[in-house]
Amino acid sequence: MDFLFTDEQNLIRDTYRDFAAKELKPDYVRWMDENCSFAPDDLMEKLAAIGTMGLTIPEEYGGSGLGSIETCIVMEELATASVSVAMCAGISQAFGARPILENGNETQKREYLPRIASGELKWSLALTEPAGGTDILGAIRTTADKNGDHYVVNGSKQWISGAHVADYLTTVVITDREVKRKNGLSILIIDAKSPGITIRPIKKLGMHACGTNEIFFDNVKVPVENLVGVENAGWYQLLMTLNPERIGTSVFSLGIAQAAFNYALNYAQERQAFGKTIGSFQILQHYLADIAIEIESARNLIYKCAWLCDTGQRFDVEASMAKIVACRASELAARHGMEILGGYGYAMEFDIQRHFRDYKQMQFSPISDEMAKNYIAQSFGLPRSF
Repeated sequence: MDFLFTDEQNLIRDTYRDFAAKELKPDYVRWMDENCSFAPDDLMEKLAAIGTMGLTIPEEYGGSGLGSIETCIVMEELATASVSVAMCAGISQAFGARPILENGNETQKREYLPRIASGELKWSLALTEPAGGTDILGAIRTTADKNGDHYVVNGSKQWISGAHVADYLTTVVITDREVKRKNGLSILIIDAKSPGITIRPIKKLGMHACGTNEIFFDNVKVPVENLVGVENAGWYQLLMTLNPERIGTSVFSLGIAQAAFNYALNYAQERQAFGKTIGSFQILQHYLADIAIEIESARNLIYKCAWLCDTGQRFDVEASMAKIVACRASELAARHGMEILGGYGYAMEFDIQRHFRDYKQMQFSPISDEMAKNYIAQSFGLPRSF
């Protein structure tokens, strides 16, 4: 086993570390958290200019043709500076480019991929519904009825990140009500500005600079050529998007954990109490050591998942494990970080409170830790527990 990055990967890491140091200074990240529902356009343009939105898009479609490991490197650096910005930068690639790359036709690839890679188009995944998030199959109610050369879409979606700024929505719909749900779903590309679509922001505790929304579809017409892949095979196609997504969300948790650790460590090295820095107190040293252990464990598992993905091996179970382990690291880092700062940790002017607010979303997104554990257990041959 070789845990070293290649020269190219080290260059990518250094490029994004330098970018974060220059463009994502703490004061600016704090301002975005307080004032933005999505990363500002000028920041997104700068990210697009260094190839962020086209990392995994093949070169023939205007991207860089890189793999999951390189994507993890980029997203770890961005998420450590601002997890909201990392999510804003990754949404279109994960939920626009990947479904089209995996299942779209050549016309769709030529039409959309270069514009995603350049940052021209923003994308979002309209999947989760009010009836339930983790129970995807049982919760979906949104329908698409074919009528000549178009589908008519009715229903609603909830907790959809970035939909309020999206140009297009990768939308999961029921196209056959007469069969088992997993055999009757399809994926449509829907213009987010289509008549009949209403998008409303949802106020939330954390991740402020990557807003979440509810979407309502009222007799929305979608051309039949906007079907991705095969009609009624959408569930099986969707898995090609959801499994890599779990690697991505694990990296977001890792970034939160690393940022909270860095912040708490710096504070412990500077804060004086009882005539010495509080970093000299054994209990706080143990707090920091525990966080560092969890971060290293999460990082190793995440990059193993990325390696499995890049080498064409199964990584679904490991990705569920990584999602849990990384989220535990972010929780421990944020919680212990708050305790290390004491009263200052509760003040909004200190960044540790943002990490504390941000990590919580990752416990239930994209699936809950409990559901991830169920999936892991079933991989051992145990029966479904729900």
